Amino acid sequence: MPVSDSSTNTDKMTQVMKVALGENAADLAIINGDVVNVYTSEVMPKQTVLIKGNRIAYVGNKAVSSSFGPETKIINAEGKKLIPGLIDGHTHSDEQYLVGELINYAIKGSTTTIITETAAIGSLLGYKGIIEFIKMCRNQPVRFFFTIPPIICVSPSAEENCALSPLELRRLLRQKDVVGLGEVSWAQVNENHARLLATIVATINSGKQVDGHAAGAREHKLQAFFSTGISSCHESTNVEEVLERLRIGVFVPIREGEVRKDLKETSGIKDLNIDKNLLGVSADGVDPRQLVNDGYMDFIVQKTINNGFNPVSAIQMASINVARHFGLNFIGGIAPGKLADIVIIPDLQNVKAETVIINGQIAFEKGKVAAKARAASFPQSFKHTVRLLNDWSENDFDIRTDKQRSVSVRVIDQVSDLVTREVVLPFTVNNGLLETSVSENILKVAVIDRYWEPSAFSVGFIRGFGLRKGAIATSSAWDCAHIIVVGENNVDMALAVNRVRELQGGTVVCAENKVIQELPLPIAGLFSDKSMEIIARKYDDIQVAAQKLGTTLSDFHMSL
Repeated sequence: MPVSDSSTNTDKMTQVMKVALGENAADLAIINGDVVNVYTSEVMPKQTVLIKGNRIAYVGNKAVSSSFGPETKIINAEGKKLIPGLIDGHTHSDEQYLVGELINYAIKGSTTTIITETAAIGSLLGYKGIIEFIKMCRNQPVRFFFTIPPIICVSPSAEENCALSPLELRRLLRQKDVVGLGEVSWAQVNENHARLLATIVATINSGKQVDGHAAGAREHKLQAFFSTGISSCHESTNVEEVLERLRIGVFVPIREGEVRKDLKETSGIKDLNIDKNLLGVSADGVDPRQLVNDGYMDFIVQKTINNGFNPVSAIQMASINVARHFGLNFIGGIAPGKLADIVIIPDLQNVKAETVIINGQIAFEKGKVAAKARAASFPQSFKHTVRLLNDWSENDFDIRTDKQRSVSVRVIDQVSDLVTREVVLPFTVNNGLLETSVSENILKVAVIDRYWEPSAFSVGFIRGFGLRKGAIATSSAWDCAHIIVVGENNVDMALAVNRVRELQGGTVVCAENKVIQELPLPIAGLFSDKSMEIIARKYDDIQVAAQKLGTTLSDFHMSL
């Protein structure tokens, strides 16, 4: 049951109109359900929803009897609530798991549309990678839209390697399912980054949205950023930041997913007497364990309600508000002419799907996913993206100095799971080498280019990661085609990197010169080819293994 595009024609239009007029029979009818009207914030009791093909033909309580025929499938939703299919307006689906695995959990989780970034695959494989990922997501039971990377990587050399050319940018912006430019950093914009500003202009002139990343920007810096035409920011972490953005017309999707959980700290916005049509919720990446144990957008909307939001408002934040922001006027609500994405739930305090209809077809009912995802296909080159020229030895991670006794060293300070800062610390020189110090929580960290300039690398120090022994490496690093490795000793660091190379991608935990846990990511060094259940279990296994080695980070993989 692939999802068709949003286009129509006169024949389809006529067929839908005839159903509303009673001149033709509906393919599917939902009767007696209470419709959540996201346009007026009403709950309309005892409604009939008539569907023809993939479109809604009628919503009301006076349906013409001749709109029902012998072939019309009828769902009696008496006592139930009908809500629009939920939309994740900002996430990162181009890593961790293949699209087919995500789709199964999206459907169960009431999620009928996903708007995803493409920066992870783009930073590795540039335009080709983005196009192949988009192909994977098309004609699937869940509808995907895409934002394209503004600047592939913050590293100037990497940016030059895989940056989109003006021609590639234009080609992507012409794609109907590309809805805009992905999260743009405010600092680069305010510093007049020439290529970035040209990319923003091209996107706006194509009639598409530019999503922003304005973490830490306030007042004049914030307004300078949004004066460029950028229209959203998902980085608000408190009520004040949400309100400041809403007041200048910015769409604000509150994050509650893998990267950040901001609902609790921002939920006070519900108590302010302001219009909330620019407010949304999004995942910003969904952990496999959340998908398996809790759900997808249904879980996020439920948490929104649990944090005190009016249930109808919470549903609007994951449907019509998102659709309007991206100009997707054919989804987001239950109304005539809209694509028939409808979820039947028990009541407004329990957002757990009993039936999910996508594009007019039943995709989930009676606890089972009825829609089958199309198998992902990708070039063989995607399985050969760890291009390291040689095995790594322990000496590769030496940090040498010609100083005799002590030296001041710049160190990455791991303040929290996701926040770092620079500190300068004194180090004692030992036979020309600088070493780790478990007692001071100082480890080595290395970044190794695995694709563009294979084996180019740097080594430094990090404080606060917490390992007492061993090393951890991953090929899945945000917005760069690199391997990141953190370790207490050079031997385990080399072993971890070599194992990632052997797997052609993955996350590896080592100690005492042994691999003790691993999660292979053999597709582009970003994706597992296993089931979601296996991936979720492996995430737990590698986290437990890392904690046994001493890390206090709640999700070390994310921190890497």
